[in-house]
Amino acid sequence: MLSLRKTKSAFGLDFQEMPDPRAPGPGEVMVAVENVGICGSDVHAYEWSEGYGFMSSRLPVTMGHEFSGRVVAAGAKAELAIGSRVTINPGVTCGVCAACRRDDARNCTARDSIGLTRDGGFAKHVTIPDRNCLVLPATVDMEVGALTEPLGVSCEAVLTGEVRLGDTVLIMGPGTIGQGIALMARAAGAGRVLMAGRADAPRFDVMRALGFDELIDIADAPLREQVLDRTSGAPVDVVLEATGHPTSISAGMSVLKKSGVIVAVGIHAEPVSFNLTDFVRNRHQLRASHGTSSYTFTRVLNLLGRDPESYRPMITHRMPLERGLYGFELARQRVASKVMLQP
Repeated sequence: MLSLRKTKSAFGLDFQEMPDPRAPGPGEVMVAVENVGICGSDVHAYEWSEGYGFMSSRLPVTMGHEFSGRVVAAGAKAELAIGSRVTINPGVTCGVCAACRRDDARNCTARDSIGLTRDGGFAKHVTIPDRNCLVLPATVDMEVGALTEPLGVSCEAVLTGEVRLGDTVLIMGPGTIGQGIALMARAAGAGRVLMAGRADAPRFDVMRALGFDELIDIADAPLREQVLDRTSGAPVDVVLEATGHPTSISAGMSVLKKSGVIVAVGIHAEPVSFNLTDFVRNRHQLRASHGTSSYTFTRVLNLLGRDPESYRPMITHRMPLERGLYGFELARQRVASKVMLQP
């Protein structure tokens, strides 16, 4: 089967013809992949950005961790029936370390990641633990179902920021995660959602299609000036950063209310620097959000099941796996929002 793989610790990906995955063992299933999204993390790995060296010892690996498909084979003790429509939680845990034993699977000391440190969904079939499969609601098709993982990351960020009813929220970065954060902030009851980007016209178009129109292009004027102009000088309640640019942290703090929360979600290749005295005097809370808990996945699937079509505008490009490198370049150049590959 054709697979899109990271083969070396350098720029690029390679197509390789691989054998079909092994038959599922106990507690495992084989999934026939129908839709798999190109994630920002995938693009970072493609570029071999700083912070992805953890993959080196696992190469070569078939990438892809945002996917949906059907169960086509099941091993002994697997609980999913053949034909089940699923998406996945990419975090594979050991189940025996101290963190797993205290039901803290996100901090598993032997955690593996489907599509980054073990073979993932940029292929026709993949064998994974059945406990990593999430059954899709009947109302959610395979394409929208493949958005579950990035929406989970976005939902986790909103929960970390404690967005409350009526809050004014500033999101920095209109990529897929930023779009998801906007949707989840709205679902949490935010009164206003401001989105900031730099020369991001295609992704701003997606934001409008999702129902958001308070868009700020910092190529036109400084962030602080534009935000305070829109809020009549009032600082925002919560800032959620999904840019991957360290300067966004201090820029976000410049418009954050006293005791407000700023959540870093982006993966940054450089250290961050900000005025610590202002940070202390304003009692700002800088928090980090990464990945998703199983509880959050349940919330996201419930939301998707209620109104799946409201999420579809996030997907701007669809193409066969064979055109995957073209899809990566579209995502890398910020021409595309979510690119769906269809093995």
